[in-house]
Amino acid sequence: MYNFQSDNDLDIIAHLGDDYERHNDAVIPPVYLTSLHVTPKEAIGGLPRQYVYGRVNNPTVELLEKKIAALERAERALAFGSGMAAITSCLLLNLASGDHVVAVDTAYGPTRMFITDHLGKYGVEHTFIRGDDVGQFRDACKPNTKVFYLESPSSMLFLLQDLKAVAELAKERGVVTMIDNSWATPLYQKPLTLGIDISIHTATKYIGGHSDIIAGIAAASGEIIGRLEYVRSFYGSILGPMEAWLAVRGLRSMPLRVREHGRSALEIARRLEAHPMISMVRYPGLESHPQHELAKRQMTGFTSPLSIEIKCDTDAAREFVRRLKCFNVGPSWGGFESMVSMPSPLCQAPTSDTQPPQPQGALVRMHIGLEDTETLYADLKGSLDKI
Repeated sequence: MYNFQSDNDLDIIAHLGDDYERHNDAVIPPVYLTSLHVTPKEAIGGLPRQYVYGRVNNPTVELLEKKIAALERAERALAFGSGMAAITSCLLLNLASGDHVVAVDTAYGPTRMFITDHLGKYGVEHTFIRGDDVGQFRDACKPNTKVFYLESPSSMLFLLQDLKAVAELAKERGVVTMIDNSWATPLYQKPLTLGIDISIHTATKYIGGHSDIIAGIAAASGEIIGRLEYVRSFYGSILGPMEAWLAVRGLRSMPLRVREHGRSALEIARRLEAHPMISMVRYPGLESHPQHELAKRQMTGFTSPLSIEIKCDTDAAREFVRRLKCFNVGPSWGGFESMVSMPSPLCQAPTSDTQPPQPQGALVRMHIGLEDTETLYADLKGSLDKI
């Protein structure tokens, strides 16, 4: 094993868990493509073995889990077959019939649908709030509230929650806090150090980084992960070993990728702010973002997705998107390629008493990829100029 002890994120990504001796001194750990680990006959009747069946655990998957846990400053982490598998498993672990969940309005659309349609069917109550003021959590909290569900920055509108303040309130009320931390990555935001109980990632995005895997991961205390592992084994939602191996490979280059994504996104966001057809750029890295100071307090960097509000109607915005040459159209982000999308009914927030601010024009989200910044901005400007 590479013999070092470090809490530096770059060292963790490069070497933590890479046991060379265990794998015949291979610098890259192998993929354990096996469903079964046999038990030696002499071990029958003894202590349970570490690996038995692939639905429960796998050595390749475990390597990814160890690295993410260390990056999140968590005791343990669990990898799932998708980000939604991680999110829904964490919600199911902490909610039962008669319970109540408070969630942010601008969280990922399918997450909100799971809360309203699936959990609601089994008697779980919900309240959606804007979430940019801790008082909204306090006002929404009921005696049966069991979970505060956060996403900071949130989808499409990139609103933030004050993680430390929400965590303190939750501990007063005996409420479990969980956050979708995909946008910031474990490099730029470590929610557990601010008091949040569970940090969740769609590893499909920046951790994988190459648009070739679907994966999710949750990091928390050993006690929470121990119970969550029980849920994962029953639902059969463990990440496959090949996807775990690809996620580890993507993780090794993530610090370099997200730094470049963020640099380009900030440059383009600043230029777009000055364009006469743009009424607002929603990006936490901009000084003009209403929560920029909060973002600097709880994050150490900024990644790529941002939204623009164009001074036009929806039809004109669609023409803007169609004219783009360097941006693909699709619902995901976090890969090497630039992407653009417009809100669909699935992404619209449910009705609440604290509605997010309404866009001042047609809303378009974009992910700034690893292409040349000048090329990307010229493409955006050229399309905007034709509206």
